[in-house]
Amino acid sequence: MTAELSPIDTAKSIAAKYAVQFVEDGMSVGLGTGSTSAWMVKYLGERVREEGLNIVGVPTSRRTAALAQGAGLRVSTLDEVKWLDVTIDGTDEYDADLTLIKGGGGALLHEKLVASASDRMIVIADQSKSVAHLGAVPLPIEVIPFGLQTTRATVEAMLDGMDVLGWEAVVRMIDDTPFVTDEGNHIIDLHLKRIGDPRHLALALNQVPGVVENGLFIDICDMVVLGHGDGRIEVTDLTDGTLKEVQVETGQDANMFADL
Repeated sequence: MTAELSPIDTAKSIAAKYAVQFVEDGMSVGLGTGSTSAWMVKYLGERVREEGLNIVGVPTSRRTAALAQGAGLRVSTLDEVKWLDVTIDGTDEYDADLTLIKGGGGALLHEKLVASASDRMIVIADQSKSVAHLGAVPLPIEVIPFGLQTTRATVEAMLDGMDVLGWEAVVRMIDDTPFVTDEGNHIIDLHLKRIGDPRHLALALNQVPGVVENGLFIDICDMVVLGHGDGRIEVTDLTDGTLKEVQVETGQDANMFADL
């Protein structure tokens, strides 16, 4: 039975459906991770089946790879493809400069690698992800397993000198075990409340021994497609400096991706 979507899930689905129209025949496409990106994979698979679109997708996680293959998409690796035409992904937060916080799903390292190797990054989001200042959601950092607690303590001490309102660093856990990324690393979530200088913070975090990468995406995102529960979509495009609003019909697709 098809369940009616909540306003948030409607916003995610319409943003994803709108964003896949930018994918053209012959493109290499980075496939993001998370509940919003899962809608994108679904709709991209529909385009492949209905239009005979010939594309190759580079998933940013094992979860996305499984979804993509299930949707009938041809998948490859970043090493094989080398460079991508576009990456479509979700976000945990974004500000007016289209600086992002990503990594809530634990795939920030692969997501940043894929997005940085793309001509264009399109972010799909619901209205809750748009913020005046980053930091309401935790900022994830990926760290190596060796010296995990030492790295956590070093990061926490470093945060005391940053332009943030909080500096608690918490190892992400699954039950009683540290969360493990696809690269075999762990995630430390930084509860900062407000980030005053994202660029300075990103540079400082990546100087800490043991930190592989941080979840601040700076000068990477080119477009945000923001969905609303009433069917409105706002498109912010940094490439041409435009902001436009469109209205789309909301469907009744079942929410198959709520747990991602």
